Amino acid sequence: MKEENMLDKTNRVNLLFAFYEPLLTEKQQTFLKCYFHDDFSLGEIAAEFSISRQAVYEHIKRAEQVLENYEVKLGLVRKYEMRHTYMEQLSEVLKYIPQEHQEQARVTLENLQNMDA
Repeated sequence: MKEENMLDKTNRVNLLFAFYEPLLTEKQQTFLKCYFHDDFSLGEIAAEFSISRQAVYEHIKRAEQVLENYEVKLGLVRKYEMRHTYMEQLSEVLKYIPQEHQEQARVTLENLQNMDA
């Protein structure tokens, strides 16, 4: 159970990071990349930057809070996930659209999907 929660947390932070990375400080970006992308331990990061494990932990926690605050204010991840859900629903509905309208509907769906690319 604990491992599953850590995976969920890692996925959440990585998703938030993908949307809000440019809004973080360079130090926040570096520590989050090391910890969540490169799977470095707190000790490894501490040794790399010559600071304590506690300092690394606090930097990472603060960066996570910043990401969550951006999401609360801007909602980009929530909107992305909602768009994705609506596109899946639309894809299912396309099966029932009359043949003469399917191509236009398919192109519209592809255009929506490409907006996030």
